[in-house]
Amino acid sequence: MDENTRKKTGRKAVTVAISGNILLTIFNFVVGILSGSTALVAEAAHTLSDVITSIITAIGFRIGLKPPDSEHPYGHGRAEPLVGLVIVVFLVFIAYEIISEAYSKLLLMGSLTPPDWTAALMAIIGIAVNIIMTRYMMNVGKKINSPAIIADAQHQKVDVFSCAAIVVGVVGSNMGLLILDPLVAVLIAVLVLKIAFDVGKENINNLMGKVPSTDLIVEITKAGTSVKGVKGMHDIKVNYMGPNASVDLHITVDPELSLRNAHKIAHQVEKSVINRVDIVSIVYVHVCPEGEDEDVCLEE
Repeated sequence: MDENTRKKTGRKAVTVAISGNILLTIFNFVVGILSGSTALVAEAAHTLSDVITSIITAIGFRIGLKPPDSEHPYGHGRAEPLVGLVIVVFLVFIAYEIISEAYSKLLLMGSLTPPDWTAALMAIIGIAVNIIMTRYMMNVGKKINSPAIIADAQHQKVDVFSCAAIVVGVVGSNMGLLILDPLVAVLIAVLVLKIAFDVGKENINNLMGKVPSTDLIVEITKAGTSVKGVKGMHDIKVNYMGPNASVDLHITVDPELSLRNAHKIAHQVEKSVINRVDIVSIVYVHVCPEGEDEDVCLEE
């Protein structure tokens, strides 16, 4: 995918997320006040935090699109996993707020009154809207390989569980099970923390340069060895840079080749890997003579 298409697709996804969450915030707050549902009012505050994280995602995505410069020769792609970690902080904060609210409800259990059924209807609408937004953002995030948008989609998924809990709480409260609402809220907080852990782990691995999947290595190997004159490939290292990656690799060629021809093959390998492996934007090729011990070749 070319950079312009990625830019337009990513910006559209972020705009959809911000617009959708602003509308949900307004409706959740209004219906929450009118129906007497403190849970729905709390969900309005939760959704407002989604707006904030989507704006943070937009900033990270925009920074990540900046081209390489003298101070950042690999580009600015690592801004996206950094933004993913900022979203993790928000998720932990939300979990804390949910648990605090649940604790307050348990203390005031005797004075609680069941909310109006319109709160449940609004929550059901919220479930549908959040499922659509989550799937859309997750698909876009994977399509353009954006850690920030994927993290924001994971954050959006939490709202599905929150709205489902509100439905359960409203039904349970109207059946006399007033304790059900705060207990479900605690369960949601645990789910939020689980998502925060998963998103944090993925983005930290991205920043720390964790060894990529076997499939990616196989894909790079196939692209490189398809070049005529390449006898083999070894010591493939992938360095993630947010949505893109750079690759260092060694190829073996006929030891009788001239320096000019070996250099030409190296450039062909570079182009082949970049063109055939979508995530790769930079390739460094080290040429080794066939028959040379790999350990010796690596020491050169």
